[in-house]
Amino acid sequence: MIFLKYTALLLILTLSACSNLYFVSTNLDKDNFHQYFSASAVKMYKHERDIAVKHQFIGPVEGQDCQEKPHHAAPDKIIARTQARQQAYLLQANGIVFTACAELTPEELSKHNRTNDARQCHAITICYGKAYVVETKKKVK
Repeated sequence: MIFLKYTALLLILTLSACSNLYFVSTNLDKDNFHQYFSASAVKMYKHERDIAVKHQFIGPVEGQDCQEKPHHAAPDKIIARTQARQQAYLLQANGIVFTACAELTPEELSKHNRTNDARQCHAITICYGKAYVVETKKKVK
């Protein structure tokens, strides 16, 4: 019986000594989730006239998707639009009207002298939009 107690005590001490050697680190962060899902809080409208309720223009926004190398995936308009919606959310907007999206090839990038970020891209898609605060209907309880 005493042997069993000592064995259990030894096992507990051994396991607790090892427990301090392990540290778990993840990229899970509340702010990352908040930013990732922020685009879903910004509704897209085709035209400003489609916003049927009171609204106010906040400012212009843009998003981009860069194809860094020729063998990487082509730049995606959806990613560029999502980035613009995230930017609109940071301006506290809840609506956006996209005015244009353009894909620039390496030749066009050098011709237009885009910023350093764009020159590091093989191709880039940029989407421009206007951010709005759109009045929301209050839910009646």
